[in-house]
Amino acid sequence: MSAGENAQRAAGAGDRGRLDKRRAIVDAALRVFAQVGYAQASLDVIAVEAGVSKPTIYNHLGSKEKLFRYVMTETAARSNAKTLEVLTAFPTDPAELRAGLEDVAHKLVDCYCDEQSEAVRRLLYAEAVRFPDLYDVVRAGGPDQFTEALAGRLARLANAGYLRVEDPVRAANQFIALVYEELPSMSALGTRPLGRADVSKLVAAGVDTFLRAFGTDPSAAGPAADGAHAH
Repeated sequence: MSAGENAQRAAGAGDRGRLDKRRAIVDAALRVFAQVGYAQASLDVIAVEAGVSKPTIYNHLGSKEKLFRYVMTETAARSNAKTLEVLTAFPTDPAELRAGLEDVAHKLVDCYCDEQSEAVRRLLYAEAVRFPDLYDVVRAGGPDQFTEALAGRLARLANAGYLRVEDPVRAANQFIALVYEELPSMSALGTRPLGRADVSKLVAAGVDTFLRAFGTDPSAAGPAADGAHAH
C-alpha cells in the first residue's frame, strides 16, 4: 500500500472517529438536557456522560447554547429521516387502503413515541420562551417535512379517485392528529409506557375517522374499526 493510500485511510478513520465522538456528545447532551432542563445542565456533566473532556465539547460544538441548538436540530433531523421511511410502504391499492393506512399510522406512532423524539418534543415546549426561534427551526427540519411528504401521498390517492381531498396538507395534519394526538396525554408526555392494545385501538379509530371523512368507499372504514372499538 502506498503512502498516499495510508494517508487516505488514516484520514478516513480520523473523520469516523470525529463523527463518532460528536454523536456521543449529542446523545449524552440530549439525555442530560432532558433530565434536568437547559438551565440546570452543565457541560461538565455532559462531558462525563459522553466520556469526553469539556474542551472536546467546545472544540466540536462550542458553547452550551450552541450545543443545545445543535442537539435539538440534529436529533429532530435524525428522527425525521426515520419517520420519512414510514412512507415507503404507503398504500396505493384501494383494496389495501385501510390496512395500509393503519400500518403507516403504527410506524408513525412508533417514530413519534421514540425516546429521543419525545425528549426533543418536551424540551422544545419547555424552552420555548428561552429559544423562541428554535421551535420553528426544528419544525421546519422535521415534522413539517413529513407533513408535506404525507400530503403528497394523499394527493396521489385523491388524484387516483381513492380519497376525497381538497387540501392535502390539512388532510395530512388531520391524519397525524387522529392517530397521535391523544398519545402525549396517555403517556404523560412520553414518561410512562403505552400499552400496545391502547395504541392499536387509537390507531384503528383514527384511521376509521379519517376514511369516513376523506374516503370514497364508506364500507372501507367500517368493519375493522368497529371491531377495534369493541375491545
